[in-house]
Amino acid sequence: MTTASRDFPYRLVRAGVVMRPDPHDPREAEGVLNPAAARTPDGRLLLFPRVVAHGNFSRIAVADVVIGDGTPIGVQRRGIALAPERSWERGSDHGGVEDPRLTWVPELGLYLMPYVAYGPLGPRAALAVSTDLAEFTRLGPFQFRYEDALDTDLNLFPNKDLAFFPEPVTGPDGTPCLAFLHRPMFELPGQRTQLPTGIDDPRAAIWLSYVRLADAVADPEALLRPFGHREIARSEAAWEHLKIGGGPPPVRVPEGWLLLYHGVSGSISDDPFTPQKDVHYAAGGLILDADDPSLVLARTPLPLLSAETADERVGIVANVVFPTAIAEVEGTLFTFYGMADEAIGVARIERDQR
Repeated sequence: MTTASRDFPYRLVRAGVVMRPDPHDPREAEGVLNPAAARTPDGRLLLFPRVVAHGNFSRIAVADVVIGDGTPIGVQRRGIALAPERSWERGSDHGGVEDPRLTWVPELGLYLMPYVAYGPLGPRAALAVSTDLAEFTRLGPFQFRYEDALDTDLNLFPNKDLAFFPEPVTGPDGTPCLAFLHRPMFELPGQRTQLPTGIDDPRAAIWLSYVRLADAVADPEALLRPFGHREIARSEAAWEHLKIGGGPPPVRVPEGWLLLYHGVSGSISDDPFTPQKDVHYAAGGLILDADDPSLVLARTPLPLLSAETADERVGIVANVVFPTAIAEVEGTLFTFYGMADEAIGVARIERDQR
């Protein structure tokens, strides 16, 4: 079943499963999920899935996407693109490099791959870059600039779901900027919630931050020091009442920027080793203004995709649909999404004709 808002011009239509765990590879014992995707300079479409070994220990793998009749139908594995090697990527009881997103930015001549580094302090945002998708260079963890208007230091808090826009937008200071989405979490274990000034809802939401294009061109490490942090969307509907977070890097469409996101309902534990018995992840969509992506122009009141198939309902974490990548194949946009934290599905992004 596909659901779409009358004022939201797109829908998602399932197209199959493209990747399942290899039962003979211990690095995939606890699932393949939440991939990034990008095309190489010579046009090959690559998938960068998170692969999870026993103990919830994650790496970022790489695979060629196999196309059949204009649709992704499988993968050919190529190995590991990024493994947890730094101290800030290796926790004491669980760790790794997780949930990458990939964006090619022509102005920099770089692929930007933000990812979650799960280290001693939990999930933190980090960045690796590449010129060819064959080799990645770590630039390190993000260091969000302190801003008096928020009266809080975003570096104190876990952060996930980072995704860069593929082209510059106008920043809050009027200059051309590279913008990215992220999801800070203001609930620290054993401490009271510390919300930024002007934020009255503790649930995780979608935020936007900026880096001046001129600064990033002069020194790519400037990408790690963003400014202009602001919340742009929070939970509204029942299907997303626990929290929301960004999905794939936004895609330019005639209406502005298409952003798929995930919403969570039910109940969820913060303990990664506690079975999630009543959690439901679904996919929704936003249209953001083309020049000022802090402005939401349209939003799905109902999910575009919910956990309905067996692969989406049964797995490492039941009832999960989690989009993280969009790629164009022969003129059609497809989104790749995690299925029950175990496999990877693909769905067509179609214009709603109603």
